Amino acid sequence: MNLQSLVVADDEKTVRVLRRVLSDLDIDMEHCSNPETAVQQLTRNRFEAVIVDCSDTELAGRVLKSARLAPCNRRAVALAIVDANMPLRTAFEMGAHFVLYKPVSAERAKSSFRAARALMKRERRRNTRIPVEMPVTVRVNDGQSPAVSLDLGEGGLAVRFVHRPQNLNSISVHFALPGTAHTVECIGEVAWENSSRQVGIRFIDLLPDSRDQLKAWLESHSPEFEKDDPPTPCKLADFSPGGCYLESTSPFPVRTRVILSHQIGGLRMQVEGAVRVMHPDFGMGVEFTKRTAQQKEQVKKFLRAFAGTDLEHKKLELLVEPEGLDSDEPLSPAASELESSDHLLRLFATKSELPAKAFRAELRSQRNLKQPTALVQS
Repeated sequence: MNLQSLVVADDEKTVRVLRRVLSDLDIDMEHCSNPETAVQQLTRNRFEAVIVDCSDTELAGRVLKSARLAPCNRRAVALAIVDANMPLRTAFEMGAHFVLYKPVSAERAKSSFRAARALMKRERRRNTRIPVEMPVTVRVNDGQSPAVSLDLGEGGLAVRFVHRPQNLNSISVHFALPGTAHTVECIGEVAWENSSRQVGIRFIDLLPDSRDQLKAWLESHSPEFEKDDPPTPCKLADFSPGGCYLESTSPFPVRTRVILSHQIGGLRMQVEGAVRVMHPDFGMGVEFTKRTAQQKEQVKKFLRAFAGTDLEHKKLELLVEPEGLDSDEPLSPAASELESSDHLLRLFATKSELPAKAFRAELRSQRNLKQPTALVQS
């Protein structure tokens, strides 16, 4: 089934451009010129994308808020169509993930929608669960507890315990994919639980091989599982122990969880991260995820490949895949980020509202402040 989008706009030229671009990308479009009708649609039907003309910011804000509050659309990707003088932060605070500037051109719209479509697919895939019963071992601080799975998806699984462990604050899961010789073992965290000893567990640090095997297994056991879009190629503009800035005409929005890949010979290296800064049509800043010892080690190996590279004269290509949106995270940086000793993370936290060209100038001016030997020691 094609991805579904709701377009809320009354400018005929804009609607024509969007209809053509969305059709080229195999995204079905429903058009509403009346915001009140759009709010009703959002309560009744599911859409993977909500695209709103923000000429009237109050009405546009109501539509975007309605999308977030509707259970079936709270994870929809939101795109705001804005005037050139509207600050990016205003659109993001209204609930938009992507921004299209007026007048909307087919070329710029298609560039933004490539990233949006990849994210729309990921959001739909990660919410898909396949019912399956298999033995699961859940390791906790005081030992291990047997469980049986209820369903499985890319981001986690639901299990039923025979006896619920008293402490589920620190857990890992271990199971074999049915019909294969491949086992999955990773750290997990509790996403939900009920009184029937059923617990939803979110995967935290899947190894790249385990992630690929899990995706392949899910695709082979569900005809509804559509393939992801190809990864987005980006140019590495700058990096630090804590993150990197990537140049791309199709950047992903702030709070998108991403996987960065780089191929050296026959070796593929991957790290996880989260988008902290996004400049439409230009690029994005990514903070590396380092919650576990395994993730920290992956980041070290990843950075060693770039140590000593002169990025002024040689731009390295990275491939970026979206893993989903963390919409509940605050837009404003934490105090620890504002005071970070990492030059790039501090730049993300303090200069994120600069226009793209000014931000790039800041990147260049701070590049000489990096300590090369620290890149592989974090």
